[in-house]
Amino acid sequence: MVATQARIAGVVIGYLADRALGDPRRGHPVALFGQAAAALENVTYRDSRIAGAAHVGALIPVLGLLGIAAQRAAGRRGLPWSIAVIAAATWVSSGGTSLTRAGLAMSELLGRGDVEAARRLLPSLCGRDPASLDAGGLTRASLESVAENTSDAQVAPLLYAAVGGAPAVLVYRGINTLDSMVGYRSPRYLRFGWAAARLDDIANYAAARMTASLVVLLAPVVGGSPSGAVRAWRRDAARHPSPNAGVVEAAFAGALGVRLGGPTQYRHELQIRPTLGDGRDPTVTDLRRAVTLSSLVQAGAVVVAGLSIYLSGYRRRP
Repeated sequence: MVATQARIAGVVIGYLADRALGDPRRGHPVALFGQAAAALENVTYRDSRIAGAAHVGALIPVLGLLGIAAQRAAGRRGLPWSIAVIAAATWVSSGGTSLTRAGLAMSELLGRGDVEAARRLLPSLCGRDPASLDAGGLTRASLESVAENTSDAQVAPLLYAAVGGAPAVLVYRGINTLDSMVGYRSPRYLRFGWAAARLDDIANYAAARMTASLVVLLAPVVGGSPSGAVRAWRRDAARHPSPNAGVVEAAFAGALGVRLGGPTQYRHELQIRPTLGDGRDPTVTDLRRAVTLSSLVQAGAVVVAGLSIYLSGYRRRP
């Protein structure tokens, strides 16, 4: 029962810390992990899947061990310490507030026609090539990023914190960070980044579908269509190159009545992606609606996470 209480409180407090504070401004653990991963890449890099798997294998278990050690040490000191460790791990692994702030900032820039400033902001949302995008392309790229990262940056961390506490959420954040660093289909990372990309696909599978389900449930709050979200999810998601991003982006597209996908320019390649949804091209107003829907889904996810912990603990009672 104590473990259940600690996990519920830790997950909720971690979520609230992210909502109130956003990302830590200095010494962010995810940034420090990224620096360590980049330094190790200088040693481990080879143009092969085996080298990429070794790179992942050298980094991710360390996070799990750190999480286990911290959680066990906190458990010996009592409930408040256990709550604090889970809350801290959840907070530093979450990025929902930074995501919504960036999405709103992008909508404000595009709303007043400042395309150059919007291009400068885009890298904080996604890895597209901003120089190749006009106002419409920036709007679509931002909306797609808000949709996908609702799952990656907030729903998935909450889910893993609920399931496995500090070790699970730290491992998840490490996997997702490595995918964002090396999980590309560029000439350098096509083979080396394969393990990180596939592991991220597995890690985000449940969270993406939980996110899409919450989009369906909460779509009416932003004037959206639950049936449209379900239709686009069922019809279009499987055609997307990502087994998870396609699910979430299709649900957002259907809920908001917009059309996503199509030619997508990254710095290393042009991808011709399938169309998601059958509505209009997204507008700045749609981007604002997507940010609001993302915030609602994040709040819904913490409720689902808390209920799942409670019900799991209840079933284990003698």
